Amino acid sequence: MKNFLCIGDIMLDVSVVIDSEIHVGGDTAASISTHGGGAAANVATWLASLGNDVFLCSRAGDDLNGEFLHEDLDLYGVRHSSERATGEKSGVVVILVNEAGDRTMFPDSGANSGLSIADLPSLEHFSGAYLSGYALINPKSRKNVMEMIQRLKDHDIPIVLDPGTVGALRSIPASLLAEWIALVDVLILNEEEALYIGGDLNIEGALVNLAALTPLVVVKRGDKGAIAIFEHAMIVEVPADIVEVIDTTGAGDAFTAGFMSSWFNEPHIELAIKSGITRASICIAAVGARPPLL
Repeated sequence: MKNFLCIGDIMLDVSVVIDSEIHVGGDTAASISTHGGGAAANVATWLASLGNDVFLCSRAGDDLNGEFLHEDLDLYGVRHSSERATGEKSGVVVILVNEAGDRTMFPDSGANSGLSIADLPSLEHFSGAYLSGYALINPKSRKNVMEMIQRLKDHDIPIVLDPGTVGALRSIPASLLAEWIALVDVLILNEEEALYIGGDLNIEGALVNLAALTPLVVVKRGDKGAIAIFEHAMIVEVPADIVEVIDTTGAGDAFTAGFMSSWFNEPHIELAIKSGITRASICIAAVGARPPLL
């Protein structure tokens, strides 16, 4: 068992699953459900489901959603602060899921914007830290999160970064993205993000460019599996499992947790990628971004 710190967003996911075209200006039949969400919280629950000790550093509001989100973390055994942001609403994201299982998100970060170094627990004994890029993309929390990164580095805690979607990253200058990536030890991102940040139309070229910034880069490629580069030289590619796709929401978070749990226990890239793919395959087989509760 390893001890992990997850920093970033916790959200209420409102999943809207449709099996037809959207009738703009009219009604479109849908299956609607609510779930715990947020990239950092998702990674935390998947890490905990793998038997790790996990602390989530995030902010929920003092509304009913915040109460639900904290109770949900308790069900997964994820440690967290019991405090909720006074007078603030919890983050909510509406997720449209189409017939192919692809999702489109409409996030409202809510109390997550107030994340600060005061929210950090004692940093003794952590094996590694996960950082959601949304906390850096959000201008309201960026300065505070940069201070948190420095505190982690002062304690020699390896940092895993998922930078966030291309849609969110377009507002960030390329030079600033490069600065962020250079601060971390592991970069995990999807193919669209890798091509965008890596500045190349070819995934191998993007990998090489990103590897100039950080030692280990792992790219999630959906039904093509995953590919990674370690210390500039070793490129490893692993195929995906064959799974019926219901909802891709949280698949990347599940992959990240599976990879981290394996990598920090035994630094073997292929085994870690396979662990990530296994968790992602479980995630996409059901609606929602969290592991099944046993």
